[in-house]
Amino acid sequence: MKKTILLIDDDVDLLNSMASYLISEGFTIHITTNGYNALENLAIIQPNLIITDIMMTNIDGYEVIKKIRSKKNWHQIPIIFLTAKGMTQDRILGYNLGCNAYLAKPFYPEELIAIINNIFKQLEFYKPHINDSVQKLQNEEQNSIFNSLTPKEYAVLVLVAKGYTNKEIANKVNSSIRNIEKYVSRLLHKTKTRNRTELAKLTLLNYLNKSQGE
Repeated sequence: MKKTILLIDDDVDLLNSMASYLISEGFTIHITTNGYNALENLAIIQPNLIITDIMMTNIDGYEVIKKIRSKKNWHQIPIIFLTAKGMTQDRILGYNLGCNAYLAKPFYPEELIAIINNIFKQLEFYKPHINDSVQKLQNEEQNSIFNSLTPKEYAVLVLVAKGYTNKEIANKVNSSIRNIEKYVSRLLHKTKTRNRTELAKLTLLNYLNKSQGE
């Protein structure tokens, strides 16, 4: 699958030159001369990597990276600073803000490609470890949710997962239908599920995870 790169630079000639070269290297390219426009269209573009200039009007590269790193869905996008600013303090600031690489103008296109490919290789290497960590956290969160349930809530949950109706559950646990409705509503809220089907799937998944861990 082609990687998508977003280029942000108010130098139109350089922007078009970089775009042409990166397209010839097999990347899908989106370009913009405005940091605001880039931020507003992140969800549409869904870039795998961003290359941005620092010295731009209205909003500079530092502000762009601050806003991206503050967004939950986009904070992990690799960012390369491409700029005429080559002072040590500028580079330190860029790295402190979370940029992955820093390339000063003028530069060789081959060097930019090498940096891009290296970033993608690193991401591929770490992806399994990241996925394992995310899955572990999700499992721990699920266990925490289920462990927080009262005995009555858990009994209702098991019956919901088995496909029982509220009336049948009420008969099973010797309660009123109204109370069962409240229990089910509370379970949906606690587990952050939208309906009984999702609740049943989550219960089954939790059961399977526990079985595999034993």
